[in-house]
Amino acid sequence: MKSNRTGEQGNVPARTDRYFTSNDYWYYTTREGVDIGPFDSLEDAMRGANEFVDFIGGAEPSFSRTLERYGRRSVA
Repeated sequence: MKSNRTGEQGNVPARTDRYFTSNDYWYYTTREGVDIGPFDSLEDAMRGANEFVDFIGGAEPSFSRTLERYGRRSVA
């Protein structure tokens, strides 16, 4: 059963897998819709995603808005 994350209200939004492979490398997708990588392994991508979440948690709100505005899916 899907449930809201901490702080979310209303209907549970659609969720997608954060991690994917392309050309034998691993990537992760941020909430802002930016694909980050390449990483040699899933474990490296997971570590990178955790570090990104820590970083974004301490960044100014304007940084997240900039990612949303200018971020593009670099790998598809």
